[in-house]
Amino acid sequence: MIIRFIKTTMFEILEAIPFLRFICLVFLAILFLQSGLDKVFDYPGNKQWLQSHFSKSPLKNMVGFLLPVITILETAAGILCAIGLIQYIVNGANSIGLLGAQLSALAIVFLFFGQRVAKDYAGAASLVGYFMVCLISIYLIQL
Repeated sequence: MIIRFIKTTMFEILEAIPFLRFICLVFLAILFLQSGLDKVFDYPGNKQWLQSHFSKSPLKNMVGFLLPVITILETAAGILCAIGLIQYIVNGANSIGLLGAQLSALAIVFLFFGQRVAKDYAGAASLVGYFMVCLISIYLIQL
C-alpha cells in the first residue's frame, strides 16, 4: 500500500510544477545543509576566516555573535527543506518546505548584508542567483 502510494506520488512529481518544487527543495537542502554543517564542523576555521573578512568593517567585533546566528539559520533552513522534501514526496503537503525556502531566503539576505558591509561586492553579487532560486522556490511551493 505505501509502496503503491509512493510510486503514484513519484509519477505526479514528474509533472512540470511538482518537479520544479521538488528540485528546488533538493537544491536548497543541499546548499544550506552543506553550508551550515561546514560551519558546525569547522567552526574555528570559519570564525578565523570571517574575522579576517570583516576586519575592516563595522561588523569586525560582532563575528563571534553573528557566526552562530548564521550557522543556526543555514542549518535550520537546510533541515526544513530536507524534511519538506520528504513531506512533499509522502503526502504532497508543502508547509514545511515553504518554511524552509523562506528561511533560506532570509539566510541569503543576511549573507548579502554581510558581504555588502564588508565591501565584498563580488561576493554579494554571487549571492543573487541563490536568492533568485529562493524566491522562485517560495513562489512555486505556495502555488
